[in-house]
This record gives sequence, C-alpha cells and structure tokens, in this order.
Amino acid sequence: MVRVLPETLSPGVRRITLQGGDVTLSALLAEPATPAPRAVVVALHGGGMRAGYFDGQAHPDLSLMTLGAGLGYTVLSVDRPGYGRSAALLPDGQTLTEQSVTLHRALDHFTSRYAVGAGFFLVAHSYGGKLALTAAGDGRNAGLLGLDMSGCGHRYAVDPDGLLDARGARLWMRNWGPLRSYPPDTFRTSATLVAPMPARERRDAVRWPDLFPGIAAKVRVPVRLTFAAHEDYWLHDEDSLADLTARLAAPRVLVDRVPDAGHNVSLGWAARSYHLKALAFLEECLACRAVSGRSAPTPAAPAA
Repeated sequence: MVRVLPETLSPGVRRITLQGGDVTLSALLAEPATPAPRAVVVALHGGGMRAGYFDGQAHPDLSLMTLGAGLGYTVLSVDRPGYGRSAALLPDGQTLTEQSVTLHRALDHFTSRYAVGAGFFLVAHSYGGKLALTAAGDGRNAGLLGLDMSGCGHRYAVDPDGLLDARGARLWMRNWGPLRSYPPDTFRTSATLVAPMPARERRDAVRWPDLFPGIAAKVRVPVRLTFAAHEDYWLHDEDSLADLTARLAAPRVLVDRVPDAGHNVSLGWAARSYHLKALAFLEECLACRAVSGRSAPTPAAPAA
C-alpha cells in the first residue's frame, strides 16, 4: 500500500482564488522578489490532474512555480473549471469553449489585483494544451505573448473512444511511461494532484481531432510544442508534426522533443530542462515584441 503524503507547496507558493464570471477557480501563485514581474506565466494542467502539477514535490528541481518566480516572472497555475474549488459547482466540467471564457474572465480578475508586466504566456500540459490553443484563438488574446504546450498533439495514437474510460493499466502507463523517468516518491507526492476528469471535458477530448483544425486556424501568437520521447497518446512522427504545424496560423511554430521522458514531463527528471526551454521561448517572445515596437515605452511629453 502506498502511503499518500499530505499536500504541500514549495516555498513562496501560495493558494489564491480567482473569479471566472460566476465560477470561482482555485489557483497557485508564485511571485518574484522584484517589484514588478516581467510577465505572467499561466500554467494549465492536463485532464485528471490539478494545478499542483506545476509545483512538483518529489524533487526541488521540478517546480515551474519556483523556477519562474526566481527568473522574475509571476507564475499562476490554475485549477481548470471542474477541478479544485470549482469541482462541486461544475461536477461535469465545461466544454473547451466554456473553459476559455471562464479562463479569460479569471485572468481579467487577476489583472485587476496583480501586476502582469508585459502580459500573459501560457504553459500548458495535455488537455491544458487544448484549452491554451482555444483561448489563444478566441479573439481575446491581445495581451497574450505566446504559448508553450507539452503532451498535446492533434491526432491520437490511441482509440479516442478509449479516453472515455480513465481506468486500466494501459492508460496508466500512457500517462507516466517508464518509471525511471521520475524521481523517487513521485507517486506518493503526486497522489493529491490526481482528480476525476469531468464528463463534458472527456467528451471534448474525444472530439479533439475534429475540433483542432478550426481552432488552429485562429491562433495568431507564437507556439512551441513539446513531445516526450515516451509520449504514447499522440502521433508525433515527422508527417504528423508537419500536418499539425501547417494547420496553425501562428506567426512562429517550434517543435521540441524531450529525451527519456514520459507524458507527465513536468513531474519527471526532465522537468527543469523542459521548463527552462519554455521560459526561454517566453524570452524570445518578449524580444520579438520589443523589436516590433508593440511593447516600446510611450515617449515622454516635451518639456513646457
């Protein structure tokens, strides 16, 4: 029997709530020591997980929360609708379109309370990647710098109907991959992160290959896609990736692979290197904005 450890947070990480319209969302927040953040990293967890996915406790190197705050960013990891605080209100969850509306409203609420620097940058995993793309393409992305997602493609390597059943050893192995890819105590420290995947969300997951083309055609921000070497949910051969990237209307699309990692890359030994690459992509997005002049400071008024 595996003994489940109490839920803990890394130093400097705290719990907050956000109003996404009529829905109260729980979230984790880590802020930099500097007076104002350079930008806000919004982390979106996958199906059947929670916000703590991005604050892994099995090893100090896992947490995106502490890494990002240490580099001058605010990191906001949100319990998506149907998880955490909102699970009781939304036992069946929300569709991707509804989640996007709720997320944007929650970020509006966040902006009214906290400094956001240059804007928002999405780091998303698995189903969170579906939401990130939906939110990026729904017409309310003026403050969105870009997005980086792992473990999310557009063509399943499994029978989509099988996603309706979260049980069984095969799906467990697809979620995790080789156990050597994770630090000791991963499954004890991660037990509190696991949550039921809401029914409406699961149905949209099955429909994703049909939903993706229309969503991808609306994405107008830079996108970075990451696939673990042992990613078994998605087709990520060269032909599949070429088709995926061609469908995105993003001004820039990068694809990266993480060696010796499983689907839940942010809980594995590869977490730090992956998170650093994601934040490096954010740095590139900031530099591009500065060069284009969209983030240039307003000239001072002439002296009287």
